[in-house]
Amino acid sequence: MNPDATHSLNSLRILSVDMISYAKSGHPGICLGAAPIMFSAYVDNLMINPIDPKWPNRDRFVMSAGHGSALLYAMLFMAGYDLTIDDLVGFRKLDSKTPGHPEYGVTPGVETSTGPLGQGFANAVGMAIAEKYLAALVEEEIPKQKLINYYIYCLVSDGDLMEGVANEAAALAGHLGLENLIVLYDSNDITLDGELKKASSENIIQKFITLGWEVDYVSEGNNPHEINKAIERAKINRKPTLIEIKTVIGRGSVHEGKNLVHGKPLTKEDMINLRKKYNIATNTLEITENAVKYVRTTINNRTRDTYNAWKKYFESLKNSNPSDNLKKILDFIETGEVNIPFSSSNFKIQNNYSEELRESNSKIMNIISERTKFFLGGSADLGTSCHTLLLKEIDFSRKERKGRNLNFGVREHAMGAILNGISLSGFRTFASTFLVFSDYLKPSLRMTCLMNLPVTYIFTHDSVAVSQDGPTHEPVEQLAMLRTIPNLTVFRPADINEVIGCWDYILSHKKPVAISLSKEEAHILAGTSGLGTKQGGYIVKRETNKLDAVLVSTGIDLTTTYLISEELRAKGIDTRLVSMPSLDLFLSQNKEYQEGIIPKDAKVITVEASSTLPWYRIASKDCAIGIDTFGYSGTKEKVLNKVGFDYDTILSKIEECLKNN
Repeated sequence: MNPDATHSLNSLRILSVDMISYAKSGHPGICLGAAPIMFSAYVDNLMINPIDPKWPNRDRFVMSAGHGSALLYAMLFMAGYDLTIDDLVGFRKLDSKTPGHPEYGVTPGVETSTGPLGQGFANAVGMAIAEKYLAALVEEEIPKQKLINYYIYCLVSDGDLMEGVANEAAALAGHLGLENLIVLYDSNDITLDGELKKASSENIIQKFITLGWEVDYVSEGNNPHEINKAIERAKINRKPTLIEIKTVIGRGSVHEGKNLVHGKPLTKEDMINLRKKYNIATNTLEITENAVKYVRTTINNRTRDTYNAWKKYFESLKNSNPSDNLKKILDFIETGEVNIPFSSSNFKIQNNYSEELRESNSKIMNIISERTKFFLGGSADLGTSCHTLLLKEIDFSRKERKGRNLNFGVREHAMGAILNGISLSGFRTFASTFLVFSDYLKPSLRMTCLMNLPVTYIFTHDSVAVSQDGPTHEPVEQLAMLRTIPNLTVFRPADINEVIGCWDYILSHKKPVAISLSKEEAHILAGTSGLGTKQGGYIVKRETNKLDAVLVSTGIDLTTTYLISEELRAKGIDTRLVSMPSLDLFLSQNKEYQEGIIPKDAKVITVEASSTLPWYRIASKDCAIGIDTFGYSGTKEKVLNKVGFDYDTILSKIEECLKNN
């Protein structure tokens, strides 16, 4: 390396550990050990424009090893993104642009929120799929197109590759042959608790070869030149590439090569010695003008012509009287927005309509897919059971990049994280599996909500009524779990009218949603409403004279509750029936609306075949009727009877509640 490059690299090291020392919190080990990897990626390889950080054809960089955030922020600052030294001083402070782990939408240049190990790796796989799909759309309109051709770089640690989600995603990436994905493996053989060999004896290179990847090896991770050569080789590979780069954690510090340097700020004495070793004479959180100038000038000189040529090409396409399809693609590339015309009021369903809700949902999804090419997704090997296949579309594969049906295999966790990566690329996406298996993807779903991404999770087989599959497949507590996740709107629709209302809400809001669907046949109910569904809760059937109680129900259970309300009326008990497809959405309405649906002093009885815990937010004392035990294997009728959720038992519980309150 020339002296200017060496000085800039060493300045990157020191600046990042300065941030950690000043904050008295962070992970200095990766900053000192992996700095050459970061430097090589940004200074010599990434096709980016820090002044235009959302340039559509930019290369993406994912810091899957999110504990190395200080290294990333220091690099982004040096590269010229909208960060200042004051922002670096604010590292890990409340409301700063430099939070403890990278957060999407907070720091310019950060492509996704990372920190839970393995998530970023799987996000990168999703981004690679998105690039391939978008390039294929353009290719249909412009053969041999050069509009979309970016790479996804991902920096991973030993810990990332130990996580199951990374293994799931790696297997799919290899199967799909995503050659636009380059993974830089910071291989230092150390984890937080000590040497990697205490818990792992995997041959990572052999493993990734088996998964269908190209692999490369850099024996000296302190040599950016060797890293650059490996990256250049990766760019001509026809498979995803993993480059194992041997590094020394905490290189140059007192505890180099040891786990002690992983997550603890360095001492003042260590910092003084580091500055001497790396020939950096600045004060804490200072950097020389030459160090910054070298990085910014090098990046600008390398990328400027490509960026300007792309912008000129894009504008020429916009002004060339493009076809309707190409115009939509160009608008999407430019804005990242997906506008899908859809309204509940445009659907008129016959009064005798009856079918399984998963089938109703399938019909609506396929209507949506015909209206836009920017809607795609798949299932964890359950598309035929969840009925979430886009019937007129092909599968995304190594040979067919235009496919919109994604086959994730039995990989729920990776499915959620990969769809996060695709959504981060602008697309509207969906995932599907059985409700009971939502537990498998909860960490990825949490990241969906944290980043406020428009992923729709479709969960079917939503109660113990799946019966003969037994308690392992019968969800009880999953709806309660989903309802506790901040920023997730959870729907459990009762019939096709409400399914339409769910999608009306989804397409008019750019946010995470979960839909819980029964596999049972659902008859359309008089009084259900797509527009009411968008409010979370609404009145299906009013009381005749005086209000004795409000019955609140969801999903297929609304049919049972409807019939019970009719029987109660025949006995002289006057009830109001409320459908509440989304409890959290209803509770987000103003008080006036809520009390118009459920009067303030009314007796409220809730009925849902799941945990009663969430319902005590609105139910009267001891009046939440549900299931708080695991299910059983048997016929539907016998299982419902055993768990106390058959028609007669529900009726009896409602009457008991009316009597005692």
